[in-house]
Amino acid sequence: MLTAITRQVSASIGNCELSFHERQPIDVEKAIAQHTDYEHLLTELGLRVLQLVEEPNLPDAVFVEDAAVVVDEVAVICRMGVLSRRPEAQSVAAALSDYRRLEFLTEPATLDGGDVMRIGRKVFVGATNRTNAEGVAQLRNALAPFGYDVSEVSVTGCLHLKSACSYVGRDSILVNRKLFDASPLAGFELIEVPESEQAAANVLSVGNAVIVPASFPETRSMLEARGLVVRSVDVSEFQKAEGGVTCKSIILECEDEGRGMRAEG
Repeated sequence: MLTAITRQVSASIGNCELSFHERQPIDVEKAIAQHTDYEHLLTELGLRVLQLVEEPNLPDAVFVEDAAVVVDEVAVICRMGVLSRRPEAQSVAAALSDYRRLEFLTEPATLDGGDVMRIGRKVFVGATNRTNAEGVAQLRNALAPFGYDVSEVSVTGCLHLKSACSYVGRDSILVNRKLFDASPLAGFELIEVPESEQAAANVLSVGNAVIVPASFPETRSMLEARGLVVRSVDVSEFQKAEGGVTCKSIILECEDEGRGMRAEG
């Protein structure tokens, strides 16, 4: 069954790590409500949502995607680029151990899951301030036995690769070319975000639908005009924390509910 692992919002989210945005106050109660709506939308789209408990002392812990890279055969537990975030991986690894064999990145590798975009057996990894060359190399070695082709992509204008591009199905990728080197994506159709919505490249493809932040209506209309099924959700409080719709879940195929998680829906 297609499953989304999520985590409750930390009360300390206002102390999140920031690299590209000026710090703004985050309304924790509003963030909790938005995250609940996000989980409900995943449920409406046919996913089972398994929710990890809050990590009150880890402000960024709701962004579970950064802690692991999950494919059908294995879960690679990341050594995240920011030291303060590395404890987040422990509980994510424990949850994933019910469903996948685990591999762990080791020092000096750094890698955030938000820098990894997988399309079938092709895996694109952003070279960013959070992900280094050793992280790319170790991920490549972990996935090579299963036939995955790992390519490095230079990212200069945003936090993660998936801030600059996201797969939307039909061999198409939504991109903002100003933020990264798109040449490794040759062979895919690249759909440029609207000029007025430069931060809109982070969207989440789930089954036959694409989830787009509610703050990007032009992007939604553009994708719908291409015949895609698009759903919107408000993630404004998470955008203040340099988050979006991909980073708040880990999507995988699994059967049993696992330990230490609560099914939502």
